[in-house]
Amino acid sequence: MNDDAQAVPRVPDFDLLRAIGRGGFGEVWLARNQATGQLRAVKLIALSRPGTTDPAGREIASITRLEENVKTNHPNLLAIHHVGKTQDYLFYVSDPADDASGAPASADPSYRPATLAERLESGPMPPDECRWCAEQLLTGLAHLHAAGMVHRDVKPANCLFVDGQLKLADFGLLAESTPLVSRVGTEKYMPPDGRMDTRADVYAAGLVIYEMMTGRPVENFPRLGEQARAIADDPILQRLNHLVLRACQPKASDRYDDARAMLAAWRKPPKRRAAPIHRRALVASIAAVCGVVMAVAAGIWWGGPESAPAPDRVDVSFITEPFEATVFIDGELQKRPDGTDYTTPCTIKDLPTGVHRVRFEHPDRPALNAGEFDFGETREIEISWGR
Repeated sequence: MNDDAQAVPRVPDFDLLRAIGRGGFGEVWLARNQATGQLRAVKLIALSRPGTTDPAGREIASITRLEENVKTNHPNLLAIHHVGKTQDYLFYVSDPADDASGAPASADPSYRPATLAERLESGPMPPDECRWCAEQLLTGLAHLHAAGMVHRDVKPANCLFVDGQLKLADFGLLAESTPLVSRVGTEKYMPPDGRMDTRADVYAAGLVIYEMMTGRPVENFPRLGEQARAIADDPILQRLNHLVLRACQPKASDRYDDARAMLAAWRKPPKRRAAPIHRRALVASIAAVCGVVMAVAAGIWWGGPESAPAPDRVDVSFITEPFEATVFIDGELQKRPDGTDYTTPCTIKDLPTGVHRVRFEHPDRPALNAGEFDFGETREIEISWGR
């Protein structure tokens, strides 16, 4: 990748072959061990950089925390084999990711590291692959949380496939979990409440799973797009969608406490849901397709759960079978800010709490009066027309 031999950094015991990844805090090189010939990934962080102060200091602190607190290797966390310094760089050595083709890593110029981000370029994952990746991500993250640590940069680019296993990587922002931990990471995966504790990792993990299910960028959450039908029809994806919706609540106290709780909720056998009774045209409600996204009342609340004021405006999700029904609340057609009609599945934000009448209209079905709902208690309304 770099033909200028003078520009290739030097680290003890390794020949750096070519850069295979870059980030805000350094770059990753494919390297060969001079003694064994094994391929490794070597991350380099410059010890000095114009306009910055101690750019490697945060990385050193994070790796130190990792070694002190996470005592054992975990199959879903990328193992760090060695940490060292040269005159110019902090560096650490880990296993290289598999090739994007699924083959082992190689020195071939065509080698591309297998990351979840690279996998998602091909679109949404099949249900079994979604489940497998979600479980491995949450298992690795739960191990960090059990050790009192937060990752703070959970995203697809930091999920590598090594020997066929998903491993959470890049511990440069690792910190002890406290309410005062600083807000750093990748902005679009950060929760709106600003806290970067274990529940921030939960929020980011939920968005990553959303990307797996839908193949859509996180900016589109919670819309399901073309995957809405597939998610409605598949029990694995239905359950994952419910998991994501709870994980990605805007208010921290409404999310899972940590990845251990999120993983436990996923592994808990699903409950059988009783079919609601409606007049004639109504049948059993379908499982959740698009989700509940709780509203944060008038600004970001920073206090503890015990002091949380009851919200007076909330976000409510509406799901119908078939999709593409318009939504009427108290007789008024609901429209998006751009003037287009809301159609199901959708989440309508900033609705007033209290009891409201809900009606759906579909071009291929008779109008359906769903009944009255207290939006302070019901944040998800799911119904189906008879077939």
